[in-house]
Amino acid sequence: MHEFWKREITFLKKVGPQRAKLLNEECRIYTNEDLLIYYPRKYVDKGSATQIVDIQEDAQYVSLLGKITKVEEVVGKNHKKRLSAIFTDGTGFMELVWFQGISFIKSWIKLYEEVAVFGRPSVYGNMVSISHPELDWQNPIMNAQNAANQLNINTTPPTPSPSKTPISPFYPSTDALSRFGLDSRGFRVLMQHLLEVGLQYVEENLSDSLLAEYKLMGKRDAMKNIHAPENFSKLKEAQRRVKFEELFLFQILLAKKRKKVSVQHLANPFEKIGPYFNEFYEKHIPFTLTNAQKRVLKEIRKDLGRNIQMNRLVQGDVGSGKTMVAFMTMLIAKDNGFQSVMMAPTEILAEQHYRKISEYAEKMGLKVAYFVGSQKKSVRNANLELLATGDADIAIGTHALIEDPVKFYKLGLVIIDEQHKFGVQQRAKLWQKAHPFPHNMVMTATPIPRTLAMTLYGDIDVSIIDELPPGRQPIKTIACYETKRLEILGFLRREIQKGRQAYIVYPLVEESEKLDLLAVEKGYELLSEYYKEYKVGIVHGKMPPENKEFEMKRFLNNETQLLVSTTVIEVGVDVPNSTIMVIENAERFGLSQLHQLRGRVGRGKHQSFCILMTSNKRSQDARKRLKAMVETTDGFKISEIDLELRGPGDFLGTRQSGLPEFQLANITQDQDILQEARKAAFELVENDPDFLLPENQGLKESFEEYLKKNGNLGTVA
Repeated sequence: MHEFWKREITFLKKVGPQRAKLLNEECRIYTNEDLLIYYPRKYVDKGSATQIVDIQEDAQYVSLLGKITKVEEVVGKNHKKRLSAIFTDGTGFMELVWFQGISFIKSWIKLYEEVAVFGRPSVYGNMVSISHPELDWQNPIMNAQNAANQLNINTTPPTPSPSKTPISPFYPSTDALSRFGLDSRGFRVLMQHLLEVGLQYVEENLSDSLLAEYKLMGKRDAMKNIHAPENFSKLKEAQRRVKFEELFLFQILLAKKRKKVSVQHLANPFEKIGPYFNEFYEKHIPFTLTNAQKRVLKEIRKDLGRNIQMNRLVQGDVGSGKTMVAFMTMLIAKDNGFQSVMMAPTEILAEQHYRKISEYAEKMGLKVAYFVGSQKKSVRNANLELLATGDADIAIGTHALIEDPVKFYKLGLVIIDEQHKFGVQQRAKLWQKAHPFPHNMVMTATPIPRTLAMTLYGDIDVSIIDELPPGRQPIKTIACYETKRLEILGFLRREIQKGRQAYIVYPLVEESEKLDLLAVEKGYELLSEYYKEYKVGIVHGKMPPENKEFEMKRFLNNETQLLVSTTVIEVGVDVPNSTIMVIENAERFGLSQLHQLRGRVGRGKHQSFCILMTSNKRSQDARKRLKAMVETTDGFKISEIDLELRGPGDFLGTRQSGLPEFQLANITQDQDILQEARKAAFELVENDPDFLLPENQGLKESFEEYLKKNGNLGTVA
């Protein structure tokens, strides 16, 4: 990389110390390179702006051209001020609203001057509004200068030259940046100067053969056209090049990690498929395996036959038969003389696995040891003895399994359920109980979109059980407002009279935890009063574990007919007789969480229902979530929609998810580019892992820089 790109942004002309400090704080822009890769988030074609009359209710973002005809400060009922401006483009009127930076924005707005407006519209009745829109005055004089003068800000915003094309890039900005002339227009001016002085220092880092094979624009042209596009065709090419490089570098990191694991993580090969597996499959299996289960078992058997550690994720919706696949994998371990262990995140889930697997194991004369935190010392000591001597073939439990006293006679297979609930160190401690490494299988009932799995799991193989056992009736999902409550209560009574059971789930979020718990308890009281002839139970996270266990067991045994709960039952025990899931304030739940909750019913032979109760106020995203829930029960379709709505960061929940922050690439929308980048990366690491070829020297430098920033990524956590 040329030295120019490493220089601090302070020294770039038109920046200076004050602006540099703001760019550091607001945008994490510290160097010239950071500014170069601060890409526009939107481009407006001034010749084809949206018209107000054409704005649809579900529009994400719109660009409009018109004039502001009125601006005023308004005091709301809660005594909070807002700035309201009336905007028109000749086809209709809309309101622009600001809740912050009111004085500055008011002083900046010029009535009856042409302005471009960009933002996310909300439609209420016939009125359209945009909160905190981006404004871009079409007059080449920088109106921000007037506001800066009034605020006595010592800054000299540059005067932009007229745009050579009708394509105008919009850059992310903030009120603080706008006060110093760094609104979208100000960024365009900075970028124009940066390209004038720095474009000559942009060096190509991809080989000629790679550029030709994937028909990629050169890097210099890409940087020029992404900030100042000649036309939309060139812009598209530039974006594709940038996205490819972002995804390519990350996939190289994943490919290198996989290569390292395959060399270092040796394991005992399970070469035999013997009497335990065959006898169970031929004589004792309680149902016919689906084609998806057979396919996944075939993938697992292939992995286990090698002397390299199997590292496989098995994804499948609730009820798809992951536990059966896990047990049959344990039988392969037994056929080869090894013990297996399965770890689950909660005692309820661990007990569910213990009951199911013990039932299967008993038919085969196998012993199962059980470890949870709440068990008696005498029971634990007996289980410890069984494991250490090899008398127990299988161990099932919670994180109690990773404690030091738990020792195995000959551990060969580790299975972790809902692995994202465990930390990396917890899983590593379980691995350390075997030598060499045990084969590793992780399971999740939270479907991860194929695109995300392909991006994220470079050092783990992914198997998908995408079929439900035959005979399952699809769950009927209904979304309704509070006004239907009496009808729903009547429907519940009729179902309970048939002998069915129901969950009533309330949201629980940290911000209003106390109020939410009160709502749960209030709901419990009201339902107990309304259904006096039936038993109502209650479960929430603040209860002692033994109380939760007690209530869940009562519900399992049909001693209670309704269970009022928080999302503590999201991953829980199977109750085949429970056929109704009522979710209160469903608009407050995420899509994947709604789907997980729905999966608690539909486990038996009777028709099941999921009822989504909502208030009258539904945001656009909430409407999309509810629509998806009503239209499909396919967990993988649900997860794709959820990823699109939330983005990968929020979807995965934490930065330990293993994903970098892509500047431009979007793994939901850029699947084709992702597949190409992955193919290119894995081929490169296979053929030139150390970047020794002359044509890969530029890439070597880029990857070393990338590694400094992202070396800890690419591992499932």
